Amino acid sequence: MTRVHVAASGCYDIIIERGILSRVGAESAGLLRSEKAVIVSGERVFPLWGETLRASLESAGFEVLCYIHETGETAKSLESYGALLNFLSEKQVHRTDCLFALGGGVTGDLTGFAAATYQRGMPFIQIPTTLLAMVDSSVGGKTAVNLPSAKNQVGCFYQPRAVFCDPEVLKTLPQEEYRCGCAEVIKYGVLGDGDFFSMLSERDFRGDEEPVIARCVEMKRDIVEADEFDLGQRRLLNLGHTLGHAAEKCSGFALPHGDAVAMGLAAVMRQAAARGICSSADCERVIETLKKYGLPTELAFGKKELFEACRADKKIANGKMHLIVPEKPGACRIIAMDTEELRSWI
Repeated sequence: MTRVHVAASGCYDIIIERGILSRVGAESAGLLRSEKAVIVSGERVFPLWGETLRASLESAGFEVLCYIHETGETAKSLESYGALLNFLSEKQVHRTDCLFALGGGVTGDLTGFAAATYQRGMPFIQIPTTLLAMVDSSVGGKTAVNLPSAKNQVGCFYQPRAVFCDPEVLKTLPQEEYRCGCAEVIKYGVLGDGDFFSMLSERDFRGDEEPVIARCVEMKRDIVEADEFDLGQRRLLNLGHTLGHAAEKCSGFALPHGDAVAMGLAAVMRQAAARGICSSADCERVIETLKKYGLPTELAFGKKELFEACRADKKIANGKMHLIVPEKPGACRIIAMDTEELRSWI
């Protein structure tokens, strides 16, 4: 077992261990004073792991309710968020009860935002079932739903009571979704740990995920503790995401998030090399590592449409975009630029 402690506005542990899913009930009972546990999960995930979690919670004395949402980004709509709130109200769930997000980033974002706002706030616990959610989205307290114009436009910062990462559940993860998680793992290596990046580039970590998840979580923990509300250093976590989010929007959100991040990371690496910010050799190392894990490295959209999508990015403040630019694997800088200047980076 690996336990990573996060000291933010709400303190909690991230527990990483194979088989922990069957003990979530016992682990959670000491953290909560809840009578009801509401499992929020997607149509594909719940049939795989929902009953294991239900049994664990019931054995710990919780009355268990289940809410199953549709699969994909459409579950992060205002309509889906409202439907979950109505379910909680109709089932007489109280603010002392607890929501358990069993799924990937979509489930975690939806559940977290519902927990933050239902009856002015109730506890929730993250149980990520994708590699991407384990290493990134389940940690740090960002919750949100989408608007038609752009992703994650309605949300808040709200920390979970705990995060339980069970690498055993990754055995049922489709290969394309596992690959998406690899994009975020590589992002962390480029962002802040050159030795970690070298390990990723030299050997395939698949099948030995626990130390990789732990290292990514530790890096994110350090950044979140320093800048919980995304006003400075936390912007570093957006490496690859500026053009990545734009590519997602250009695709009508059909492009998987990890693929989009890989495209965005490759694009900013190329521009950093062209401008002398990083070496051509480091640029090539990053792009070859992305390819090694089966990730795309070319943006398949035009400059004009990508720029228009970037203009809707929620990270723009006072007309400035903060672009995360690698200097080498393990070190990045934040460059503030006028939105118009972004055209030359695309």
